[in-house]
Amino acid sequence: MKYLAAIDQGTTSTRCIIFDRQGRIVSVGQKEHRQIYPQPGWVEHDPEEIWRNTQEVVAKARIAASIQVADVAAVGITNQRETTVVWNRRTGKPYHHALVWMDTRTGDLVAEFTKEGGQDRFREKTGLPLATYFSGLKLKWLLDNVPGLRADAERGEAIFGTMDSFLIWHLTGGTNGGQHLSDVTNASRTQLMDLRTLDWDEDLLAAFGVPRAMLPQIRPSSGFFGTVTSEVLPGVPIAGVLGDQQAALVGQTCFEPGQAKNTYGTGCFLLLNTGTDLRVSTYGLLTTVAYQFENQPACYALEGSVAITGALVQWLRDNLGLIKNSSDVESLAQTVEDNGGAYFVPAFSGLYAPYWKADARGVLAGLTRFVNKGHLARAVLEATAYQTADVVRAMEQDAGVPLKTLRVDGGMVLNSLLMQFQADILDVPVTVPTMTETTALGAAYAAGLAVGYYKNGEELLENWGVARTYEPDMDDAQRRRLLRGWEKAVERSFGWEE
Repeated sequence: MKYLAAIDQGTTSTRCIIFDRQGRIVSVGQKEHRQIYPQPGWVEHDPEEIWRNTQEVVAKARIAASIQVADVAAVGITNQRETTVVWNRRTGKPYHHALVWMDTRTGDLVAEFTKEGGQDRFREKTGLPLATYFSGLKLKWLLDNVPGLRADAERGEAIFGTMDSFLIWHLTGGTNGGQHLSDVTNASRTQLMDLRTLDWDEDLLAAFGVPRAMLPQIRPSSGFFGTVTSEVLPGVPIAGVLGDQQAALVGQTCFEPGQAKNTYGTGCFLLLNTGTDLRVSTYGLLTTVAYQFENQPACYALEGSVAITGALVQWLRDNLGLIKNSSDVESLAQTVEDNGGAYFVPAFSGLYAPYWKADARGVLAGLTRFVNKGHLARAVLEATAYQTADVVRAMEQDAGVPLKTLRVDGGMVLNSLLMQFQADILDVPVTVPTMTETTALGAAYAAGLAVGYYKNGEELLENWGVARTYEPDMDDAQRRRLLRGWEKAVERSFGWEE
């Protein structure tokens, strides 16, 4: 068998990428889905639209390269994490739109839960602070607000999953025997799993009011999840499942403790492999499962999550109309030499790591009559680099070691201006690999390892190569001045929401 397929179910689109043994892209199918905003701070997706798109993009990818099903050794799934969907086991129908990871409707629940035990109430078991980000409170909101859902959940008719579970269930038969499964990385983002036992925790379920009957079974990230019965890839085993950021860590072959990667997508996600050592952060980072290969112990990671980075470029395009295409932001930013004193803090859904301020909102600071749209474009790009720098500093303090180089991936790494500024503001080299689609690649790698397509991790290391390294080229005084301005702007965003 020649190929591995990866389904990459992201925040804005669903893709199927087919890879060869060297980790090179053979073909791609992609389709965007609607972003639904019922009111400020609420973000939803239609799960049925995503399932239709998934079938379409798999077919597109196969047709584009004339690939037969018999040529596909296995399929891996990677997905937007924390996005929460509940559907009926008998009918397959969702009870409600999926609540997207950046949705903030659970803000009142965060405040209510924080009163008893503080924001870090569940951090020891889950590695996560109380925040609107994670699935547990989203699921509680659905159970409390969708008529009839709790009764169905108690009977085991209503089942919950992140998008990986929803797709696995549909791909393996749906109402006709679909498998209700998730992997350790996605389960670790629900705030319902104990990081040490790698199983659902009864105390957490009781605290969130979640019936155990609705939860998927948790499996290692690399292993057998069932056989596809859908006509898109009939008979092909699903053998790798990882949340998108953990998949990128695997795709970047960061298998050694101390190796880190940053993915630039809708948000930014920096993960540092800590091996089998589970470290609880004291500097505002998350502890998460990095991956678990079959018959091996789980590996953990420290993670810094930033909610809005690439999404800010989309906002500049769609809400302000300053650019026509997302890629135009770089040329607009290049019309000026610097940010003109302007800073953009994109706290549209609060601030994530390392601040965890649910009451923060977006701020554009330092404006004068001198500032023009070029400066705004530059401030938009620089916001991504500053937020990453905040996370890196926290990570260095938690890990006790300085970062020597940063491996990067995701759509925004094509932006040279951003990557150079990132190296400058961090004062470390930024390395772009030859294959930047590392999220899908990581899911394919996990599937390939499970079915023997690859013998071991060493074979994967041979596929990794460097396309470009950005070296820092900024003097210390300028770096300190820029970071001081950013810190002041961040403080202005705090406490906006009552």
